[in-house]
Amino acid sequence: MASKYPLFDRSRLRIQPLAERVHDLHLDHWLALEEAPLPYDHPQLGEVAARVVRAREAGAARILMMGAHVLRAGVNRQIIDLLEGGFLDHIAVNGAGAIHDYELARIGATTESVARYIRTGEFGLWRETGELNDWIREAAEMQLGLGENVGRRIAASDFPHRGLSVLAAAWRLSIPVTVHAGVGYDILHEHPNCDGAALGEASYRDFLIFAKTVERLENGLLLSFGSAIMAPEVYLKALAMARNVAHQEGREIRHFTTAVFDLVPIEGNIHQERPKSDPAYYFRPYKTILVRTVADGGESFYFCGDHRATFPALRRAIRDRA
Repeated sequence: MASKYPLFDRSRLRIQPLAERVHDLHLDHWLALEEAPLPYDHPQLGEVAARVVRAREAGAARILMMGAHVLRAGVNRQIIDLLEGGFLDHIAVNGAGAIHDYELARIGATTESVARYIRTGEFGLWRETGELNDWIREAAEMQLGLGENVGRRIAASDFPHRGLSVLAAAWRLSIPVTVHAGVGYDILHEHPNCDGAALGEASYRDFLIFAKTVERLENGLLLSFGSAIMAPEVYLKALAMARNVAHQEGREIRHFTTAVFDLVPIEGNIHQERPKSDPAYYFRPYKTILVRTVADGGESFYFCGDHRATFPALRRAIRDRA
């Protein structure tokens, strides 16, 4: 039975090459490994770093969940360094994270002006970036995760800047990067070669890979950088699944650490849930990651600051304690 509603005909779209796009971010924006142009200090940062090191020693999960603008902050080298040191053993991103990682590896630039290109109807419709849709379809056909196949493909490519790719580095190290995509959220979904069924299959496989990692969260640690929706929502469902199985097997997933790094100031006690009359109640990283999921044995921390400052500071603190 076909839908009774008309569909947008994607064959009418004009797709242009990336060479014709004006980019907001270029290679010189990405920080060198030891570069820290924005100082950051917090009395609890060292404690979180120490817990990352202890989780590595215990073989427990060390998860980084992040929004795409963390990559746009220019900290790819710092993330890759923590992967190579074994301090992270899972990264979760949204669909835009894979897009920025791909574009940076391929052309050494990323990020278009929405204000500029939405006026002309060009926003998101760039030919090379659409190649990711082919890789997503391939992931579904090969029964690979979305992030897994993108990392594999970038690592095997001749892209001149693939050394900056977080997904390729993770693939090389056999560390999962899972991509948690929402249909209609990303510029890839504008393209005529987007296959919604393949997108759903590959991204759902990533969700199951993520949930498997969450099963090892006891005595581990979850870091959430700049993700107001994806990180708390995906983590919440995966934790429910992992605890469901753990309870049946007589195990616990209660004693672990969560840390949220974001730009939103939070006043008062971060460990106490606010009433629904308080706007802070609706900031999901707060109520989900800092309060509800650690209420029965875990501990949480909050760090407010620019990701270009906070991530290098955390990376240095981890390396110092290791």
